[in-house]
Amino acid sequence: MIAWRLPGTAFPDVAGALATPNGLLAASETISTEDLLAAYPQGIFPWYSVGDPVLWWSPDPRMVLRTDEFRVSRSLHKTLRAVMADPAWDLRLDHDFAAVMRACAQPRNGQDGTWITEEIIAAYVGLAARDMAHSIEVWKDGALVGGAYGVAMGRMFFGESMFARVTDASKIALAALVALLSHERVPVIDCQQKTAHLASLGAREMPRADFCVHVAQAAAQTPVDWRIYRNTPLNRLLEKY
Repeated sequence: MIAWRLPGTAFPDVAGALATPNGLLAASETISTEDLLAAYPQGIFPWYSVGDPVLWWSPDPRMVLRTDEFRVSRSLHKTLRAVMADPAWDLRLDHDFAAVMRACAQPRNGQDGTWITEEIIAAYVGLAARDMAHSIEVWKDGALVGGAYGVAMGRMFFGESMFARVTDASKIALAALVALLSHERVPVIDCQQKTAHLASLGAREMPRADFCVHVAQAAAQTPVDWRIYRNTPLNRLLEKY
């Protein structure tokens, strides 16, 4: 049994989340920017299918990527160097946040639909308007070919989704994001749930209790000034690799 959450009410304690399915905590009829502002500092995020209630999760353990443990393979290193050398590539921050979300919403191979509904997009666009959600975008020859987006609170970044329309474009976006966060002394990116792909990039699991302690501390710190990155190409960030 999980709690039914009404708008404006508190979320249940994450310790009460179900073990099966791992982390299911609560459900609600709607989702808003204010809900996201309440959820993320507690280690809670939404994920659900079209036609279902909004489901809120806090899995244990939690998959995280430490920015100093990002794994760059030899082939990815070669790709990043090629991107830096080719003016056709342009890495940008927040140039078209909603477009990145809609690209992430496109069904992947083996998927029939998406959890990134227009309601979800509206809630996260509301966060972006408050400078608390951001997109790293990969453009080539003027076309959006890859990207990633997530939520930023203090010195904590919660990764949400990535997409690629050309080979390695999502990895290029992630590499730029990691470089930016590393420069800003943001040590951890929340990856939510374990996948083989994330593990191959260096992500690993953290007990939920430890994760929530870290989030509470990091989210209360002085926020990154994202404005300094918004109107300049981010290609130079790849020099880190």
